[in-house]
Amino acid sequence: MTTGATVLAFDTATEATIVGLSVDGVLICERADRPSADERPRHAERLLMLCEEALEQAGVGWSDLSRIGVGVGPGTFTGLRIGVATARGLAQGLGVELVPVSTLEVLALQVRSISPEVRSAAVSDARRGEAFIAVWGADGSPEVAPAACRPGDLVEALFADGRPTLAAGAGALIFRAELEAGGIEVPADSSELHQVGGAALCQLAASGDPIGQEGLLPDYVREPDAEIALQSRSENQ
Repeated sequence: MTTGATVLAFDTATEATIVGLSVDGVLICERADRPSADERPRHAERLLMLCEEALEQAGVGWSDLSRIGVGVGPGTFTGLRIGVATARGLAQGLGVELVPVSTLEVLALQVRSISPEVRSAAVSDARRGEAFIAVWGADGSPEVAPAACRPGDLVEALFADGRPTLAAGAGALIFRAELEAGGIEVPADSSELHQVGGAALCQLAASGDPIGQEGLLPDYVREPDAEIALQSRSENQ
């Protein structure tokens, strides 16, 4: 049995399902399911399976866990709902701490881990022609709170004032032209910085403040598409 602070963290805010397991701040293993562009997300089918695979690979039992970390978005409505519900159930059943993790902050932390001298901008795909963005300074201090905006507003929202800034995430790839035109650097499409990773996920889960189950809520940033559609139909009636 593995001893020490053992953290199981997962994220379902994007199309991918990511699971990481760390012991005393060291990532032991990562499991991921990343659907191709023409495939649907498999959060419901794969999340618990990946958790079990990670535990088995690390030689850790469910009873060895000390806390559960979960990505709370922003991201897809269905994915976030699955992740949050799973985290609540596991934390309650195991009697362990529960920690919310910003999916955007995971992306920003990954940028700082390789480029600590630059400002890090996390840009994920919000669909409907928008992106979810948040920005952290080189020292890790938050500069722009998570928000949803359109491509034309990205550079202004990132305060493109000449300071070196690196943007990562699926949204950074989609809106590469707008970002680079404003002086924001975007890594190559193949860079792992654009994907949520288990190491940063576990790091934030290990350092974050625990929260009660009722207080664990998805960070949608904007209303889910279904709510917007319902409001639109109501207004048009």
